[in-house]
Amino acid sequence: METIKVKVKRVKGAEDLPLPKYMTSLAAGMDLYANIEKDLILPPGKYEIIPTGIQVEIPPGFEGQIRPRSGLAAKYGVTLLNSPGTIDADYRGEIKIILINHGTRNFTVKRGDRIAQLVIAPVIRAELVEVEFLEETTRGSGGFGHTGI
Repeated sequence: METIKVKVKRVKGAEDLPLPKYMTSLAAGMDLYANIEKDLILPPGKYEIIPTGIQVEIPPGFEGQIRPRSGLAAKYGVTLLNSPGTIDADYRGEIKIILINHGTRNFTVKRGDRIAQLVIAPVIRAELVEVEFLEETTRGSGGFGHTGI
């Protein structure tokens, strides 16, 4: 398994929060923590932007992917509105999470709660080449549900 170095800086006021970390030896994502001063109630159908208290310096050729935590989704219906979110290698602001409650009850976010995951992944940039025709395939232009239910 390849390891790269990613610089991380705590935002002022987040010194008491853990840095992102892998919770198991083979985990792909590092947990991110809620950097909020007081409990936040997230009613059903509502979303909030939650700061994490960190900034990162991702090396060129990589990105940070912000992904939901499966436990929050399965137990409470809480997930990310923009998923996966992307942190580009040139972004230096605080990482913030758009948390949404798709559940049926209020969800309370507390300071230090694990609210999302950060996955560092390689990026391949594409060079678009404009053409007049594309190669035919069996599928063709079949889209949403074209193979049935």
